[in-house]
Amino acid sequence: MSTLKVDGIRSNSASSDAITLDGNGKCAVTGTTVTADTGKFSNLPNRNLIINGAMQIAQRATSSTSSLYSSVDRFRMAYASVDENPTSAQADVAGDTTPYSLGFTKSLKVTNGNQTSGAGSSDRIAFEYRIEAQDVAGSGWDYQSASSNITLSFWIKSSVAQNFYFYFETADGTSYAYAMETGALSANTWTKITKTIPGKQQLQFDNNQNLGLKLYFSYFTGTDYTDNSQALNTWGTYNTASRFPDNTSTWYTTNDATLEITGLQLEVGDTATNFEHKTFAEDLHECQRYYDKSYSYGTTPGTATSTGAVVHTLSVLITMLDFQSSLLEV
Repeated sequence: MSTLKVDGIRSNSASSDAITLDGNGKCAVTGTTVTADTGKFSNLPNRNLIINGAMQIAQRATSSTSSLYSSVDRFRMAYASVDENPTSAQADVAGDTTPYSLGFTKSLKVTNGNQTSGAGSSDRIAFEYRIEAQDVAGSGWDYQSASSNITLSFWIKSSVAQNFYFYFETADGTSYAYAMETGALSANTWTKITKTIPGKQQLQFDNNQNLGLKLYFSYFTGTDYTDNSQALNTWGTYNTASRFPDNTSTWYTTNDATLEITGLQLEVGDTATNFEHKTFAEDLHECQRYYDKSYSYGTTPGTATSTGAVVHTLSVLITMLDFQSSLLEV
């Protein structure tokens, strides 16, 4: 038996390798990865731990100024001490942009209100995405090993040029946090962000349906919750007064500034693979684990707020009430 030893394979007409190999027995194929010991591709179905990451489903409303779960399904608005409530909405991605050409037609768009009193120390606007503990525990991520990773990726566009912070927070056992930043964004320009997060020996995720891992994305967070000594890209014990460094306030103090996010994906491994697109029906079905409603005949579920005259069956009502009470909209 002979062995062919190469670092990459590319087409004669290509400018980059279609296949690359590293020194750890891994083979990376454009858009996916293959691990030598299993021969399995990582871009298999159900690898994205985020539900509705393409922002297709908005059962409650397509636009809202309310907090908590109010517009795009699974994304929880959190704000406090604001002069005017921000607006969260399901927005259309412009057809001449790179996210649209990759299949993203919708985004979560947050519009800042008019914060006339300026950036106060207790002011904050953020969205949270909450993942059940059992989904992390059973994901295949060896979360207690520093050499095992998960990778977060998303597209983002801000009307104001600045840097934004976000973090993961664990809920079981001792709470740990891992803070990150987008880096400086250019105004009105879609940018793809990719972050690889290692495990940590002390992390704990119980095998149950309670909150296990929370993603907190800050549009603005006042100094009551920030600390410039807070390190980025490392796990540390969660401290509500030191979530990440002090926030730039430009977006927050700019009347009606906007920020859009789409293509949110969290997957096991150290590579951001192509986004796992799902049909509208698949995304709706997964969102209905946490919220379910009826629609008028002829109305596409997840696209309008009218409930019409359609009545839930008893079984659907029991299911909805059970999930909303036991999962607490995680």
